[in-house]
Amino acid sequence: MIRIRNHLIGIEQGSHVLFSDFEHDGEMWAGTGPRQHRHEVTFSTPFRSVPAVQVSMGMFDMDQKTNQRADISAEEVTAEGFVIVFRTWGDTRVARVRADWTAIGELPHDDDWEIY
Repeated sequence: MIRIRNHLIGIEQGSHVLFSDFEHDGEMWAGTGPRQHRHEVTFSTPFRSVPAVQVSMGMFDMDQKTNQRADISAEEVTAEGFVIVFRTWGDTRVARVRADWTAIGELPHDDDWEIY
């Protein structure tokens, strides 16, 4: 559980098309086996500490002739940003994916002291 200690709560949201592989027979569309795509996100303003981050697929386009296998997550979360990771495996053919995300956390306060 994240406990927020001040009244400065930051909520930042974003959306990003991770890939569009069907147009050029990219790895997610033409490949098989374990595959992943990573996208780095930088927050517009750093949080005071590591925020809670939720990632979801806002849009996905997959071939209906194969099993639809997908995993999306936030990794390497810091106060400055995180990495969106989309994974698939087997014979799944993924044409494109859009990831939507929300980060919620404590923002720095003017009265914060930094002691070195």
